[in-house]
Amino acid sequence: MTLATMDKDARAVGLALRGALHPTPDATLPEGTQSLVLLGPDEPGFWPLFQSSEEARDGENDPLDRWSKRVVGDLATAWGGTPVFPSDGPPYPPFLKWALESGYCWESPVGLLVHKNAGLFISFRGAIAVSESVVMSTAPVSPCPSCAQPCLNACPVGALSANHDYDVRRCQAHVASPEGLACRDGCLVRKACPVATDFRRKPEQSAFHMKAFMQNYRP
Repeated sequence: MTLATMDKDARAVGLALRGALHPTPDATLPEGTQSLVLLGPDEPGFWPLFQSSEEARDGENDPLDRWSKRVVGDLATAWGGTPVFPSDGPPYPPFLKWALESGYCWESPVGLLVHKNAGLFISFRGAIAVSESVVMSTAPVSPCPSCAQPCLNACPVGALSANHDYDVRRCQAHVASPEGLACRDGCLVRKACPVATDFRRKPEQSAFHMKAFMQNYRP
């Protein structure tokens, strides 16, 4: 199986190949893993497919995680592989490490991962480990060195900065405040990234993700 075939299969169900690598042995991977494919949302096609799913409409908790486990699980079965999810564990799978090792992602000027196509909107719904040694594509070059880097000044409260780790508490406090209205329609830092112009989300999609981000916030 080729990466192109895997990407085509994934896009048919609302996902896309966002990285692939030959991983070193890891406690979170099945024995015999030769290749690991990282999967993230295929924007903009992902959202309508998820919205129309049973998980999105049944009123139960964690609809996106349940949708991801079903869809990634089905792909894994079709490919003869094993699904791996960020929530598996402990030990938890090192998705950030895998993303960097894949050569499709880099650390951005504000510390978040940046992807060659998804920009700062990169996220992973799961991965599939296969025992086949898949031929990897040539790794691209980071877009950040040649970019004007508008992300550096996009956060109104400096929660994302080149000078410190992501200040989640400061970010949530601002989003919850009257001044944070613009951020509720999607992170201004992620939206400032010029890489992923086709990843702009609909207001209802941004609201869904922001609600999940804010659910454990307490002033």
